[in-house]
Amino acid sequence: MAKVKYDWYQTETAVTVTVLLKNAEDKNYSVQLEQNGLRLQADGIEPIALNLWNPINVEQCTHKATPNKVEIKLAKLIGQRWEALERKAPAEETSTSTAAKKKHDWDKISKELEKEDEEKDDVNGLFRKIYADASEDTKKAMMKSYYESGGTVLSTNWSEVGSKEVEVKPPDGCEFKKWK
Repeated sequence: MAKVKYDWYQTETAVTVTVLLKNAEDKNYSVQLEQNGLRLQADGIEPIALNLWNPINVEQCTHKATPNKVEIKLAKLIGQRWEALERKAPAEETSTSTAAKKKHDWDKISKELEKEDEEKDDVNGLFRKIYADASEDTKKAMMKSYYESGGTVLSTNWSEVGSKEVEVKPPDGCEFKKWK
């Protein structure tokens, strides 16, 4: 069986696949379309099976034969540019060389974010414990310093913060602004 050549181009709404096939009208060809796939069979040629880059709207797709080719117009389901005509199978994607885009291990990233959240909870838990176990003066100092400083200072020393207003002390490199 002969191997057949094909090419493609796209617009915002469609992808057109052109299969070079002499006497296409006489070759008893057939086109099968699925949301993510295209298959073309014809007498005397090797079948073409494509795993499409993005899904298509099968009901709006068309194909026609001319003396030298079969033109298949695929209606895009999502109006975005395709990076390629075909999406490689997962095994092929991992075997591609360094030219491939960097893959993210989303499970690892998710675990790292959960760990950060736990650490934040640990800090919040620490402050809750300090507050719960504190004397009345320490609790008053914590509340007054946090409130008056706009959340930039937390003191447990009532003798230091009880007699004067607590200054706003933003972290180095930051500027504190009052909202109106």
